[in-house]
Amino acid sequence: MTTTKDIERIEYTPQVAAATAHIYDKICDLVPEAEWRLQAPLIHEILRLKQEVGAVILAHNYQVPQIFYGIADFQGDSLGLAQAAMDVEEDTIVFCGVHFMAETARILNPEKRVLIPDLDAGCSLSESITAEDVRLMKERYPGVPVVTYVNTPANIKAESDICCTSANAKAVVESLGVDRVIFLPDEYLARNVQKETDVEVIAWKGRCIVHEQFTVDEIRGYRRQFPGLVILAHPECSPEVCTEADFVGSTTSMVRYVDDSDAQRILLVTECSMSDNVQEAHPDKEMVRPCTLCPHMKKITLENTLASLRLGRYEVDVPADVRQRAHQALARMLEIGRDD
Repeated sequence: MTTTKDIERIEYTPQVAAATAHIYDKICDLVPEAEWRLQAPLIHEILRLKQEVGAVILAHNYQVPQIFYGIADFQGDSLGLAQAAMDVEEDTIVFCGVHFMAETARILNPEKRVLIPDLDAGCSLSESITAEDVRLMKERYPGVPVVTYVNTPANIKAESDICCTSANAKAVVESLGVDRVIFLPDEYLARNVQKETDVEVIAWKGRCIVHEQFTVDEIRGYRRQFPGLVILAHPECSPEVCTEADFVGSTTSMVRYVDDSDAQRILLVTECSMSDNVQEAHPDKEMVRPCTLCPHMKKITLENTLASLRLGRYEVDVPADVRQRAHQALARMLEIGRDD
């Protein structure tokens, strides 16, 4: 990782200030000037270095604005980012997200080098299940197809028949033409899908550390506190919370809803940094922010992203046999479409 000494050599000079002024203009309402004077030199160096080494930076919606708007070439959800990387000329991808996302980018871009700034950027949901768990489920329910959420490691995808996103989960489940499916690993997403289909959904007990925190009482409290509030919930929230919301959809669907809506006061029931990033795009609207942060996403910083570019670390690899089987599950999903 970069050391304090390394960072101290990158000064906030007039040149840095001028080169990054357009970025700060975007996020000045979100980042104090004193903080920006420390971060702008890092951003300036990252932008210079990625050109030098021929890298493209992908940033998930849950990254802080300094990363999302400051250094990223592409922003969005995990699958969209991995797909976007398929069309770039650069040979190196730096994924500012969590580990399973970088793995998906590697699966879809086997000829490219994929780096993640921090190997410990994990996910409570993806870590809630193992490949052995999936095999045991298949033994318990012989012949029942396995639908796996894309928010899973490569070895889980490899044990699956097909993947899905939070947006197309219902369409994927119903595309199989069966009476029941095993749906892994998100319990709440599975239960939300079950509300919309006659197919029996056999769920696992995995949950997202962020979305499981939201409660019905909390959502009702926001409504009382903020008159006219429009509430958008991610389907990784509990079915009870989703029922309280005005709209339920993926991160991409949420962004599109805000883009198209006349609502002036909006709550995104998801990770807090996404609200910051959407707020920048809609300064005329009031984004009510439930400060619920993903500790795994926040392991990605400007400092370790710079170190990733400087040192070529940490490279994400997927064994060939796992990659091939995981790619099949992803390809089957993409044939159906993302539906977001």
